[in-house]
Amino acid sequence: MKGLELDTLMIIAVLCAYFVKGMCGFANTLVHSTILSFRNNNINITPVELLIGYPSNVLIAWKERKAIDIKSCVPLATLVFLGCIPGTFLLKNGNVGTVKLFFGVVVTAIGIEMFCREYQKKKHKGSRAVLLGIGLLSGLLCGMFGIGALMAAYMSRTTDNSQAFKGNLCVVFLAENTFRLILYTWLGIITKAVVWQALLLMPFMIIGLFLGMAAAKVMKESVVKRVVLVMLILSGISLIISNL
Repeated sequence: MKGLELDTLMIIAVLCAYFVKGMCGFANTLVHSTILSFRNNNINITPVELLIGYPSNVLIAWKERKAIDIKSCVPLATLVFLGCIPGTFLLKNGNVGTVKLFFGVVVTAIGIEMFCREYQKKKHKGSRAVLLGIGLLSGLLCGMFGIGALMAAYMSRTTDNSQAFKGNLCVVFLAENTFRLILYTWLGIITKAVVWQALLLMPFMIIGLFLGMAAAKVMKESVVKRVVLVMLILSGISLIISNL
C-alpha cells in the first residue's frame, strides 16, 4: 500500500518535533511540517501529524492536570472549532503550490512574532478583539496545517505560569484534535495508510517527547525556544522562495 513506508527524514522530523513538544508544550507541528514540507504536500503531512500528536497532548495534559482551568480552555476551543472547518476545506481543495507558499508565510510570521515576544520584559494580554482574532485564525491554521502556535500565543496571554500554559494548551489541543479527527475522517483525509504510518512513527514520538520532558528539567526552556524559532523563520523563508 502506497504511503506505508518510513524513511530517515520522517523519523528525524518526528524526533525533533516531539523533543520540542516535550520542552515547550507546543511547536511540534511547526517543526514536523516544516521539515517535511520541502518534499511532501501538506495534505499528506497534516493527518499523520494529527494522529501522532494526539497521545502526546494526553500525556502532557495529565502531567499538568492540577494547573488546568477549563474556563480558560472553552473560549479558545470554541473559536478554534469555528475556524477549523474552512481551514480543512482549504487543505483538501487548495492548490498545492499556493498552500505551501501560504504555509511558508505563516511559519515565518509566527516565528518572528514569537521570537520578538520572547524578549518582551512585560507580557501584554491584549484586547478581547485581538484574542478573538487569534482564536479564529488559530482554527483556520489548525484546519489547514495543524499549527497550534497561535493558540500558544493566545494561551500565553491568559495564563500565569508554565504549568498552566502547558496544561491548558494541551487540553485545547485535545479538543481541537478530536474535532479534526472526526472532520478529516468524514472528508476522507484520514485513510488506512495514514493510520498505519502514524502507528509506525508513534515509538519515535514517545522517545522524542520524553527526551524533551527530561531536557526541560536541566535546560533553559527560553534558550531552546529561541533556537527553534530562528530555525523555523529561516525554513519559512526558504519555503516562500522555493514556491514563488
